[in-house]
Parts: sequence; C-alpha cells; structure tokens
Amino acid sequence: MVPEPSRSRIAICSVDESIEELRDMLARHFEVKMKACKNDDELVEFAADADGILVDLLPVSGKAFDRLPKCKIMVLYSVGYDYVDVAAAEKHGIPVSNMPDYCVEEVAEQAVILGLGLLRKIFQSSSDVKKTANWDWTRLRPINALRDSVMGIVGLGRIGSIAALRAKAFGMRVIEYDPYIPPGREKAFDAEAVDFETLLKESDIVSLHVPLTRETHKMIGERELRLMKKTAYLVNTCRGKVVDESALYRALKEGWISGAALDVLEEEPPKPSYPLIGLANIVVTPHSAFCSERAIKEKQRKVVEEFRRVLGGQPPRYQVHPSTFQ
Repeated sequence: MVPEPSRSRIAICSVDESIEELRDMLARHFEVKMKACKNDDELVEFAADADGILVDLLPVSGKAFDRLPKCKIMVLYSVGYDYVDVAAAEKHGIPVSNMPDYCVEEVAEQAVILGLGLLRKIFQSSSDVKKTANWDWTRLRPINALRDSVMGIVGLGRIGSIAALRAKAFGMRVIEYDPYIPPGREKAFDAEAVDFETLLKESDIVSLHVPLTRETHKMIGERELRLMKKTAYLVNTCRGKVVDESALYRALKEGWISGAALDVLEEEPPKPSYPLIGLANIVVTPHSAFCSERAIKEKQRKVVEEFRRVLGGQPPRYQVHPSTFQ
C-alpha cells in the first residue's frame, strides 16, 4: 500500500450512526470533516477543498464536478450509483467508486423473507391479531405451500442469484429473466430462464434485482402489474424508480395483485401522507435490506481502503463507469 499524502482531506457529505463510526476510522489517516448536505450546491460549498469526498444517496449533478477542482476520488456509501453523474465525473478525471459487493446476501435474503412473509400472510395475520385480537385464521385462506409456489427473479446478478438459491432451498420453483447474462447461467442456480411476460404471468412472487438505468426506469408499470396474477406479490429491494408507484398504488387499491413489499421508494424518506404507505396490503421497510453488523463493518473497511489507495497514488478498485442506458 502506497502511503497516502500527508494532510489529504476527506469531506463526508452525510451523517448517520455508521458514518460517524467511519469518520473515526478515516481520521486515523486523513483530515476529516462531516456535514449532512441537503443538495449538491451544499456539497460543493462544503467539499471544495477536499481531496476525497464520501456521498451517501445525495444526488450529484454534472455541474457539481465543474466546481470540485481538488477532488481526486468520490466514494459512494452504497451499491447503486444512479444518483451521481458518473459520465461528468469521468470527463473531469474524477473516479467514482461504489461499494458493489458488501451486502449481497443481506439484500437477497431480505427480498426472499419479504416475499415469503407476504405469501404466507404473516404480516397481515400479525397486524390483525395486534390491532383487533382477531384469532380467526380461516380469513387468511387461501395460503399456498411454498413448494407449490413460483419465485420470479428479475435480474440474475450477484443479489438475484443468491435470492434464487434461497428460494430454491424452500422448495419453490424459481424462474428468472435477465437478458444480459450468458445463456445457461441460470442452471447454476437451479432456475429456469423465461421471457419477462412469462415471468410476470407465472410468478407468485416477483422480486426485482436490477440497477436503475434508462432501460429499467419504471419497468414495472400498469401493463406489467396487470399481467401478474391477482394472488401474486411484488417485492422491490433495488431502486424505487424501477416501479411506477402511481400504477402500483392503483394495483394494490383495486386488487390487480394481492400485495407488495418495498424496501425502496421513489421519495426517501416518505412524508406521512405518502400514498403507498397508507395501504393495508403493503409492507415498507426503510431502505434497510443491506443492513447487518457484518455488512456495515465490511463497507466501512472498504471505503477506508479505497480512499487510501487512490490518495496514495494507486488506481481505484471499485470504480464505476457510465451506464450505456443513462
């Protein structure tokens, strides 16, 4: 490891408990300052003198990179990088690194858990008992056995492939749609490759595991939701904008599908009046699928290593490049 230059400065443009822990780790090697920036104008003002910048889900436009002359590396405290204009960063010679593989098991497992909880009507029954002490289990029927159910995986990448394995372990039939993987890859996960329309029509759970790109933006809309079974459930643990939320609201309200579980929303955090969260047939978690103590520690370690590598004169390990669909 090449030693980082003395007096290198890191600007952390977000604040939460795990980032405060990360700040202390970075402070062993750099001068560190931290602020919860509300937009990229605040980021530029705060981080203009920084050699490295850490960002967590804060949108960073192309114009912001025009005003960051000292920045040598921007590290994202996330897997996704759709909220940063990576193409503009590259034009300015600023590498952008994400944390691509620290939480794949956690996200995959939460997706499967959410789907199974909906399918087995665990969330519904628990809510009814707690609210009204309703002990009549017959109201929950029909409930299908897992081995009689189909898990549809949209996107068989790192996370989707683990989700397929976990669902298969419960005896489910697993089908997948991913036009970008080599033919036959699905066989390694005991899954069946189908086209998108077939997956929507046959799945009891449709679980989304795709990056947000121009191609996947609102890929689940009215047409797709109407293709799903009325008894089916939608699970989204990737990006909120992959789903057309106005269409999903109508689907849940009017009974096109039975329910949904979302770890991500178009607007985060949502206001109390956010339409979707008021529905009885939806489960919402606070973009927490990534979370485990192991994953957080691994992410913190990798962030520190990435800053040390680049500011020490080595190439980044986790640099991302502009998507062809952005």
